Amino acid sequence: MAAIQRRGRRIMMTDEERDSYLAEQRTCRVATVSADGRPHIGALWFAWDGTSLWLYSITRSLRWSQLRGDPRIAVVVDDGVEYADLRGIELSGEAVPVGEAPRTGESCPELEAPERLFAAKYFAMDTMPHDGRHAWLRLTPETITSWDFHKLASPPST
Repeated sequence: MAAIQRRGRRIMMTDEERDSYLAEQRTCRVATVSADGRPHIGALWFAWDGTSLWLYSITRSLRWSQLRGDPRIAVVVDDGVEYADLRGIELSGEAVPVGEAPRTGESCPELEAPERLFAAKYFAMDTMPHDGRHAWLRLTPETITSWDFHKLASPPST
């Protein structure tokens, strides 16, 4: 279970707002770290199932290589241009590979739901296309921090 956000409670998203936001957003930024401490940040597409963030990453990427040595990961999904429009979520924890790598479509019950969500979100399809270059990483967050600056315009609830 994710840690409770302590700061910024007024602008924190509810669970329902978080789930809706992650369903509508298309791109996240994923941070990993090398053995010598150098960070790497890259953009990915993702699916959120209400509990875990599913990342479909190229297995020959720097990200994949770094996660083999250190599974810690931080992911940010955000949007907004003007200050009052800023919204986002940061999720952190450990990335766990799921299914074969690279993914070729072998039966994997744990991937049925995330692949259905991902295929509908990005390809408007019922089934997931596999290219033999990508594989799945699951992040079940240890911490989740969210912000929605739209809430600053509203009076605080009592």
